Amino acid sequence: MPVFNLFKNCGYYWGFTAYVAYHVNHPLFTAPSDLQVYSSLAAFVMCELGNFSIHVALRNLRPPGTKERKIPYPDSNPLTLLFNAVSCPNYTYEFGTWLAFTIMTQCLPAGMFALCGFYQMAVWAMGKHRNYKKEFKNYPRRKAIIPFLL
Repeated sequence: MPVFNLFKNCGYYWGFTAYVAYHVNHPLFTAPSDLQVYSSLAAFVMCELGNFSIHVALRNLRPPGTKERKIPYPDSNPLTLLFNAVSCPNYTYEFGTWLAFTIMTQCLPAGMFALCGFYQMAVWAMGKHRNYKKEFKNYPRRKAIIPFLL
């Protein structure tokens, strides 16, 4: 990773962290209901587990010591079923995580962070999706990041 990216990434994450922290700690901040917090927290945890499951499935695609590339498919873990609908389910779960965080905190800056992150991940996902279709002639019909849409 180039050194410039380190500063850019840290600025992005730390900047949004400070912006969200300012809003949720402001005296006029109205906390969401317990139901909203706990249901969003459950969605957040589910998306984090899904993201982890996708990364494990992707790691297991390539046998150790080889450069073999394969088409990713779901495995026995039900959280990997998203591979049937999108090429980059890790980005789908990542966006879901931040959307749940936005609902959990009821904070506009968190939503802005989620949308900025989604935009960047959508660009990456569309590029990966395009490369998969070019590399594998029998690549299944999928979308890049959002099932049935994008």
